[in-house]
Amino acid sequence: MGCCSGRCTLIFICTLQLVLALERQVFDFLGYQWAPILANFVHIIIVILGLFGTIQYRPRYVVVYAVWAALWVAWNVFLICFYLDVGGLSKDSELLTFNISAHHSWWSEHGPGCVRREMPQAEGVHTTESSSYITVMGCLMDYQYIEVMHSGTQILTALLGFVYACYVVSAMTDEEDSFDFIGGFEPFPLYHVNEKPSHLLLKPVSL
Repeated sequence: MGCCSGRCTLIFICTLQLVLALERQVFDFLGYQWAPILANFVHIIIVILGLFGTIQYRPRYVVVYAVWAALWVAWNVFLICFYLDVGGLSKDSELLTFNISAHHSWWSEHGPGCVRREMPQAEGVHTTESSSYITVMGCLMDYQYIEVMHSGTQILTALLGFVYACYVVSAMTDEEDSFDFIGGFEPFPLYHVNEKPSHLLLKPVSL
């Protein structure tokens, strides 16, 4: 009963993680955040692997998921530090885009209450990127705090997934050991057939 309850809970957590990861992947694609896009892709694959291992009783897959959950927590802690400018990191840098572009989080221009205005460039100023620049005003919440909330949610679900993954692996291992214990002390296997030597007596047949 305990193992079944743990498995059902882990299946729910993995499903929730998939939904949250897909939601985050969409907004990272819109913001051209290439590093998070790659991380989210790996995360989705391993969560699916953990979900499969939980359903099919594959403890090795669940162990891989548990290890990744710990790494996923570390990655999201890094993102929180990045957006809060902790430890020499800067949210204005192009680290998450691999210095390919100057894009920032999609929420920086499309957050709750944000109003985007395109301001034309002054005459005589020419750039190869755009003929106008964008100002954002009226945001109810700064975009970095929205990203921190996303990362905090990911950390919470990953920690829950790690705890339940360890529990499920332990329960699966105990079940396998109990089966081996019962089978090891069977006096005869179920497929054993007790054969007795048979003696054939040949008698002459008279017609």
